[in-house]
Amino acid sequence: MSEKTLNNRYEFVLLFDVENGNPNGDPDAGNMPRIDAETGLGLVTDVCLKRKIRNYVELVKAGEPGYDIYVREGVVLNQLNKEAYDNHPEIELKESKEEKIEAKKKEDQLTLAKWMCKKYFDIRTFGAVMTTGVNCGQVRGPVQLTFSKSIDPINPTEVSITRMAVTNEKDTEKERTIGRKAFVPYGLYRLEGYISAPLARQTGFSEEDLKLLWTALINMFEHDRSAARGKMASQKLFVFRHDTALGNAPAHKLFRLVQVQRKEEVTVPRSFNDYEVTVGTAPQGVSIIEML
Repeated sequence: MSEKTLNNRYEFVLLFDVENGNPNGDPDAGNMPRIDAETGLGLVTDVCLKRKIRNYVELVKAGEPGYDIYVREGVVLNQLNKEAYDNHPEIELKESKEEKIEAKKKEDQLTLAKWMCKKYFDIRTFGAVMTTGVNCGQVRGPVQLTFSKSIDPINPTEVSITRMAVTNEKDTEKERTIGRKAFVPYGLYRLEGYISAPLARQTGFSEEDLKLLWTALINMFEHDRSAARGKMASQKLFVFRHDTALGNAPAHKLFRLVQVQRKEEVTVPRSFNDYEVTVGTAPQGVSIIEML
């Protein structure tokens, strides 16, 4: 794992789309695609995309030191936190009547947090709250994602589906069972993200980690196929690279440089080709890199 420090601030815009799939179901709405009730625009949460990034990194970096994934399905996080203490037996613990494990000295708490950052890619990237039960501190991650929002209003649709098999013996007389499937016929979504160089120095997020993040954003849907998600793909990735660690222009003004408009002749968009993407001129001290 590279130790080369990140010395530049970054922002980025990712355009991704879905065809006949559910990019992010809402469990409070019967798993219908998430939608802004006021505008009709589709939504995809930051948590949803972080999961896909984690899965991709876990796949391509399996077994490599420094690229373990902290937040995984079925994992007991306190057991992972305890590994940090097991690797630092010299740390003095606070006395507690409750079943808690916590370092007595502040510098030891920082040592534990740094160990966790070095071991887990997603902690040094997105940060983590590790203060429950077995306390390894709290880490602010340098990479932050917004909710993704569709360019145009989406049309969440439900269809009936049937299954020839049955679940229970008592249902064997039935010919089939019926269910429902929710999907978006087509939607183009926009994700905006931020990368802080000062926070990257604190967590150890390196230039190599940054390259892996770009690769994950481009390829995260390629290994996340399912009938529920239909055809999903990253279409465009624009990166704003500042010449300095603190930045040379406000992020919101840089995001405005990337404009996505539905073509005039298109009434109902059904593919990425139905949109036109334009990019303005970057201010002094900022470079625009089109990675996809």
